[in-house]
Amino acid sequence: MSDADKFLYVDRNVVNNPLAQADWATKKLVWVPSERLGFEAGSIKEEHGDECVVELADSGKKIRVNKDDIQKMNPPKFSKVEDMAELTCLNEASVLHNLKERYYSGLIYTYSGLFCVVINPYKNLPIYSEEIVDMYKGKKRHEMPPHIYAITDTAYRSMMQGKTRSQLPVEMKKMWWRRAIMKIYFVCC
Repeated sequence: MSDADKFLYVDRNVVNNPLAQADWATKKLVWVPSERLGFEAGSIKEEHGDECVVELADSGKKIRVNKDDIQKMNPPKFSKVEDMAELTCLNEASVLHNLKERYYSGLIYTYSGLFCVVINPYKNLPIYSEEIVDMYKGKKRHEMPPHIYAITDTAYRSMMQGKTRSQLPVEMKKMWWRRAIMKIYFVCC
């Protein structure tokens, strides 16, 4: 695995752990609101009308939570998913958790349907080289991990498929020019 690969690819062998899947299923894991963290993982222990008793995963503390405030948690196989549109439980807590897990693993690009979400790592990463540009050339978006090069290559290929510049949407023109500028910047600097 190259230096760049760890900032682009998720190790699915680690994510698809059968023990984690079984643990998730037996504990009825959910997300509950947290003043300190936004959301915390917990396990439903009891249900009483409109409220549930939830045991927090990190502290073991039991709290009462309104059922309306509980958000479903995705199975572990969706950990660090590249496109959040694939999440079975698409809610605020799951989206934030996925972005956080990817960011802390050095994966700053994540798709959300048609969009590409980028979180600034505040450091240089080895994922902006001519070698990486070449990896994305001519590839379909789902064939490679999320990256700005995938977006710009798609825009470039759309332009080259016989469409004139006047036929391209304004956004596609902007993306193509940004790619050209980025390529010049990364080659020169």
